Amino acid sequence: MAPIGGHTEFADMRAAWDALPQETRRHIDGLVVEHSIFHSRAKLGFTDYSERERAALPPAQQVLVRTIPETGRRSLYIASHARRVIGIPDEEGRGLLDSLMAHATQRQFVYTHRWRLHDLVMWDNRCTMHRGTEFEEQRWKRDMQRATVSDIGNTCELVNRRAATSAV
Repeated sequence: MAPIGGHTEFADMRAAWDALPQETRRHIDGLVVEHSIFHSRAKLGFTDYSERERAALPPAQQVLVRTIPETGRRSLYIASHARRVIGIPDEEGRGLLDSLMAHATQRQFVYTHRWRLHDLVMWDNRCTMHRGTEFEEQRWKRDMQRATVSDIGNTCELVNRRAATSAV
């Protein structure tokens, strides 16, 4: 383990939603965001992907505000992959996403985990945004294991399914 850096920060996107003004909540509820892994990678300087690689990982549309079915809690659904807001001019949408990211990553919504040997951390990606902090990777070994459980569907599809079910 690196003695300096290498922590993981977790932002609670439910608490971030809860703390938004009502006017902002009304404005963003129902908006859809395009997410792309290539957008987040480009921010880091990685842009040399083939058309085949890009075709294998197409952008996905997700609702900006989702409801966690098991709890009924609302949550922002954004992260570094969030590229643009559908139906809003790009500059305005980018400004909205940037302001929501700044809001969601305020200290009161973020837990920082300082890793120790044999730690186990579990989180719900549907309502948590996370990132690793820098460390000297050439000097310190970092061995992490990850297991992922898939969600039951794309958020836009889930919203449409719920709307169809409640209309019956």
